[in-house]
Amino acid sequence: MQQIRQIVGSEFAAVNDFIIEQLHSKVPLVENIGHYIVDAGGKRLRPLLTLLCAGAIGKAERQHIQLAAVIEFIHTATLLHDDVVDISALRRGRPTANANWGNAPSVLVGDFLYSRAFQILVEIGSLPLMGLLSGTTNTVAEGEVLQLSRAGNADTDEATYFDVIRSKTAVLFGAACEGAAIISDAKQHQKSLYDYGLNLGIAFQLIDDILDYEGDPEETGKNIGDDLAEGKPTLPLIYVLQNGSAQQQELVRHAISNKTAEQLDAIVNAVTTSGALAYCRQSAEHYTQAALNALTPLNDSPYHSALERLTTIALSRRS
Repeated sequence: MQQIRQIVGSEFAAVNDFIIEQLHSKVPLVENIGHYIVDAGGKRLRPLLTLLCAGAIGKAERQHIQLAAVIEFIHTATLLHDDVVDISALRRGRPTANANWGNAPSVLVGDFLYSRAFQILVEIGSLPLMGLLSGTTNTVAEGEVLQLSRAGNADTDEATYFDVIRSKTAVLFGAACEGAAIISDAKQHQKSLYDYGLNLGIAFQLIDDILDYEGDPEETGKNIGDDLAEGKPTLPLIYVLQNGSAQQQELVRHAISNKTAEQLDAIVNAVTTSGALAYCRQSAEHYTQAALNALTPLNDSPYHSALERLTTIALSRRS
């Protein structure tokens, strides 16, 4: 990732500077929480996608830097809200904002980040871009509500699972990429870049759900089985429900329905021995290949190569 970031090093640094500038508020608590969650770091993958896509079709301009910050603010706002909804105490190995300051301030600062994102979009002044991001933000919210409505429901099928991750995760990846083409007035590349981002985002979430059962908490920043304890019927569990032994199916059904990870070791064994993790990884490989295929219309360049390498990183990541 560090080598890829260096390709857009100065632009990436400009995005970080702009983010810090836009976190300014006359209310100190807003700045404190905003800086806390933004400074937690993370991969900054979505802003990186915007900058790489801009380079792949031309050049990253000031408005691309602004868009990259918008994407990060929308993503960060969803994290703040998610942690409140999930009653999470840990993210990226640190206490969550709601654990430190409480639920109400976290939700409200999330709202501040959403509104600041759209203030920046107004400054950019592109109605098509505003349409893309407003629609994307709405879809992300719908995806979160859909996921919440399915929590504890062991009858959730694979199609619904993909509806959830496409909405809550992948569409923002797609918007980060397509938005770069909108700013560059490269209409011929909008669909290709959106498809690249969308498929990469689906693969990214699939690996995330695999790591919930085989990841190292010190690397992932969250405990094994956190999603299980929240009753989230992710693909590894859905696979066991459809293909595991009768005993494994009953074990998983009970855990999801009761939102409990009390038999975590047995469930980790079930998702491993049933072939669930291998199935999920195969699915992630399918979507990364679809992402690679979407890049075909682009000319060869260091930016194009970096976008290709990101698909490999998405599959091999451990955090």
